[in-house]
Amino acid sequence: MSVLQKLAFGLAISSVAAFAAAQQSPTHNVNMLVPYAAGGPTDTVARVVAQAMTKPMGQSVIVENRPSAGGIIGPEAVKNAKADGYTILIHHIGMATTPTLYRNLRFNPLTDFEYIGLINEVPMTIVAKPTMPAKDFKEFLAYIKANKDKVSYANAGIGAASHLCGMLFMSAIQTDFLTVPYKGTGPAMNDLLGGQVDFMCDQTTSTSSQIKGGKIKVYGITSAQRVASLPDVPTLQEQGLKGAEVGIWHGLYAPKGTPKPVLDKLVSSMQAALADAVVQQRFTDLGAVTYGKDRQTPAALEAHLKAEIAKWAPLIKKAGQYAD
Repeated sequence: MSVLQKLAFGLAISSVAAFAAAQQSPTHNVNMLVPYAAGGPTDTVARVVAQAMTKPMGQSVIVENRPSAGGIIGPEAVKNAKADGYTILIHHIGMATTPTLYRNLRFNPLTDFEYIGLINEVPMTIVAKPTMPAKDFKEFLAYIKANKDKVSYANAGIGAASHLCGMLFMSAIQTDFLTVPYKGTGPAMNDLLGGQVDFMCDQTTSTSSQIKGGKIKVYGITSAQRVASLPDVPTLQEQGLKGAEVGIWHGLYAPKGTPKPVLDKLVSSMQAALADAVVQQRFTDLGAVTYGKDRQTPAALEAHLKAEIAKWAPLIKKAGQYAD
């Protein structure tokens, strides 16, 4: 047998072994890393998906939080994990913005991961402290522009969804405000509730319950359409503001080099989870829109990520906001 024949035979045996393992695997828990703190909006999405993936995977999918500024520790950990399907990453729009925001990033979103698929998109809401005097968006816009030197905008740090939405919003209305960064959405929301900061932009997964409870004021949705969980809240576009449309999408990734049969198992398990009626209802209640099956694929996630990098890079460069 020639060297080439031996190599081909060896590769064939490896492929068959990997496929067989994939059919029987996983044999122990799968860890889903979340690059943000427990209780935050991405963590909420992760726990819904992880629980629903447990049945089709045949093993528990355990959520593991790896919070850090900009959500960069989680992806780095998954990049360096063994490519066996037992460590996966859930991330949001931050996967598309970190390449521009961070000059010394230790991972490449486009080359260091295998794509599993898109999960959902969560609209953002412009919300304000309960004592904000404006009764509607028109009054709110007039108020914050008139008081731009003393109005404060809260966010969860550079690269966070609230930071990106705020940057887009300020660009759309051509007005800058004092920004107050926090170590997560939770503490930012607490200070908004207490009136220590004036307004913020955050995902419906975090704001819906506070809005429905009348604890904060809401002035608009950043999506193109109204959301089912907040039907009475108009979009910013409806209210005459263009250029502020943003949705925080979530995708699932595996380490580069994960064998295709193992990746296929992860893809099919994610798709089964997203087809679950309980999952779809849970996302609807949170204001999230579950992507159709045609977008729950590796190819769709790859294309979406590339498009989002191209969309956000010029905006971030223009703002001149970078992290080390």
